[in-house]
Amino acid sequence: MSVKHVTVTEAHQKQAEGYTYVDVRSVPEFQAGHPAGAVNVPLLHRDARTGQMLPNQDFLGVMSANFAPDAKLLVGCQVGGRSAQAAQLLAATGYREVSNVLGGYGGGRSPAEPGWIQAGLPTESGDAPGRSYEELRRVAAGRTGGGQ
Repeated sequence: MSVKHVTVTEAHQKQAEGYTYVDVRSVPEFQAGHPAGAVNVPLLHRDARTGQMLPNQDFLGVMSANFAPDAKLLVGCQVGGRSAQAAQLLAATGYREVSNVLGGYGGGRSPAEPGWIQAGLPTESGDAPGRSYEELRRVAAGRTGGGQ
C-alpha cells in the first residue's frame, strides 16, 4: 500500500469527512498543543535516563487495537519526519487509507510546507477524553489480556 501526502489544510478538511488525525509526537509534545480532534499514539518515547528518543514498542499494537485496517488515518508529527515513518509502517502492515500530513504541527523544513499552527487551524492542548495515549494504550492492553 502506498501512502498519500496531504497538506495541513487538506488534512483539516478530511477530518470533517471522518478521517482521524493521529499525532505521533511524544506525550509531552501532544499535551503542549495539537490539532483539534487529534489522538495521540507516539512513534517514539523519550528515555528518562538517557534523554534519547526510542521506538515505542507498543505503537502497532495500540494502533491495531483502536483502528481497523480500513480506518481513514491522517498521520502527523511536528515537522514531518516521524509521521512519514509511521505512515509507511502502518501502510506496510495493512492499513489501506493512510495519509502523511506534510508540515505537521509546527511546519516543514521549508516555508512551502506550513504547519498546522502557521495555517491558523484549530488547536487544543492537554488530553481530551478517549484521545490520550494512556487511554488508547489501555484499550490495547485490554485486548491482549495484559495491562495495568
